[in-house]
Amino acid sequence: MPILYYVTHPQVQVDATVPVPEWGLSDFGRARAIVMLDQPWVGSIRRIVSSAERKAMETAEILASHVGLAVEVRERTHENDRSATGFLPPLEFEAVANEFFANPYKSVRGWERAIDAQHRIVSEVRAVLGTHDAGDIAIVGHGGVGTLLLLSLSGREISRDADQPAGGGNYFAYDIGARQIAHGWRPIDRLP
Repeated sequence: MPILYYVTHPQVQVDATVPVPEWGLSDFGRARAIVMLDQPWVGSIRRIVSSAERKAMETAEILASHVGLAVEVRERTHENDRSATGFLPPLEFEAVANEFFANPYKSVRGWERAIDAQHRIVSEVRAVLGTHDAGDIAIVGHGGVGTLLLLSLSGREISRDADQPAGGGNYFAYDIGARQIAHGWRPIDRLP
């Protein structure tokens, strides 16, 4: 049965003067993405879809170059919209992210509501699956919406309990035919 791999970009080069969607991978993040190429699941991928955000695109391009595929960009797979606050220092960001997940029907500090971000990413993934013939798919994106997708595919309520481990660069697998999670978050650069 085909598998959907949802892959989050690894570590980024943080720059408070640059809009978050334009951040690229850090040297460490790029190195982790390259190590990902040695993972056994990578060779089965027959389609790569990516968010248009630079960090996701850079990760998808590393993967696509390795497996000889083009990257299909889907704008609406972007991370939850946090443009109302822009860059937040790490401790403040974590506090606002906690609120985002704890209050999914509320816009926290102007951020996109979690429920809206979840509906958006689920709708986009359904559209991708609706135009897919066979083979495994990698969707390269972000931790926040990836967590919201994982929760929806698992039939669970929105919470931060299923959030990816800190730092990014993780993936989960969804069995498309069985319509169930094959496994939760795992690091992209380590064997299970």
